[in-house]
Amino acid sequence: MCGIVGVISKAPVNQLIYDALLLLQHRGQDAAGIVTMLDNKCFMHKARGMVRDVFRTRNMRALPGNVGLGQVRYPTAGNAYSEEEAQPFYVNAPFGMVLVHNGNLTNATALKKELFDVDRRHINTESDSEVLLNVLAHELELAARDLPLTPAEVFKAVRAVHKRIKGSYAVIALIAGHGLLAFRDPFGIRPLVYGESGTGDVMVASESVALEGTGNKLTRDVAPGEAIFIDTHGQIHAEQCADNPSLNPCMFEFVYLARPDSVMDGVSVYQARLNMGETLAQRLISTMPPSDIDVVIPIPESSRPSAMQLAHKIGKPYREGFVKNRYVGRTFIMPGQGVRKKSVRQKLNAIGLEFKNRNVLLVDDSIVRGTTSKEIVQMAREAGARKVYLASAAPPVRYPNVYGIDMPTPTELIAHNRSIEEIREFIGADALIYQDVAAMKRVVAALNPKLNGFEASCFDGVYITGDVSKEDFETMRSQRSAQGSDEEDGPGRGRLAIPNASEQG
Repeated sequence: MCGIVGVISKAPVNQLIYDALLLLQHRGQDAAGIVTMLDNKCFMHKARGMVRDVFRTRNMRALPGNVGLGQVRYPTAGNAYSEEEAQPFYVNAPFGMVLVHNGNLTNATALKKELFDVDRRHINTESDSEVLLNVLAHELELAARDLPLTPAEVFKAVRAVHKRIKGSYAVIALIAGHGLLAFRDPFGIRPLVYGESGTGDVMVASESVALEGTGNKLTRDVAPGEAIFIDTHGQIHAEQCADNPSLNPCMFEFVYLARPDSVMDGVSVYQARLNMGETLAQRLISTMPPSDIDVVIPIPESSRPSAMQLAHKIGKPYREGFVKNRYVGRTFIMPGQGVRKKSVRQKLNAIGLEFKNRNVLLVDDSIVRGTTSKEIVQMAREAGARKVYLASAAPPVRYPNVYGIDMPTPTELIAHNRSIEEIREFIGADALIYQDVAAMKRVVAALNPKLNGFEASCFDGVYITGDVSKEDFETMRSQRSAQGSDEEDGPGRGRLAIPNASEQG
């Protein structure tokens, strides 16, 4: 998961891209990059760190031009520590191209070999985004050979790209002297939207909040398989470039990843989380008597809408029982479990008044490893709770994710090959209630009849691209072992340190 943005304007875009990246910071805090173009010359700055730390005044002054791209990175493929793998990526032929990518290619290894052996292109990093850029560059070169580059040739190249690459991808690319290209995988797994300012600006971004927060009005989502080409005059050209597109957005975007004030694929993220709270309440009522609960407390922050709706549904008070320290430093380099536990308590503190002598229901957005959930349950007991129940607004995370979320390998997932009772015993809760997979899909799908389904592989084990094998999971495991696992309890949350999360159980 990364955050990407592209802009064509009649004025300098460096500040506009910077502001949009701040609004997308929740999608990646590992690295940030901006590239702008002036008179067909690229100007780029990228480095590890958060947006406010990567870009200083001198860096911004060195980014002139009225067109550009930006990205905040959360690594799911390649080397998490390499500054070379921060985006954007650049290739000088054809035309000069720069690209940012959100997602994960499932056939990147085979493509890398094919690019070298057949296309005669060299890949210099382990990033699948560099692979994607070179595939696009090669196909664009073939499509536009001996012809002027028109939208028709651009769309022809994108059609060829769709046939070669597999996995999830939302892409924005800048073609020197020609314009901005954006396209999305045929399943629409990763989000992408575009909008206009009314004064000539056109912006493409991962989430609608990046548009609205920079004075642009959301026009619509980029459709699955669709390509949008914005020429240097700001004229928008669009064409469907996939044979059988189908809208199946990532369910985890609605569970946790996206900002609640975003609208993606016609679905309000906030409303989706309210709906999840509604069905979670129904699940709870069928599991245990609500009369056993004195108070409902969210684990900050993305679980709040679900917790509020659940509390309303069962007629119990909703209270804020935990305070999150937003200013604690990232703690992903951990010598041992004891230090990890200490970091949880540095980031989260219980308000004793809300726990003392009460039976509390804690609500989290999801549970991945379970170690942080265990620690939070213990914190609630130490704060004076008589009984501690835990509810997850998402179903059990039983399978790895290969489409751009850094879910751990199967053996690291608390729910993999374990019963709910075994998970409850590990976490130490008096009761554990999970969301139902079918109910979750139903209530989110109800918000947009045009949805064909969801990419929910971490919950149901169904990999919709149809090309994921056991060998792929073994490759993931080997890569994680080689790099060392630096995350805390969630999909990359140690590296990511997303400010709206509870470290994901």
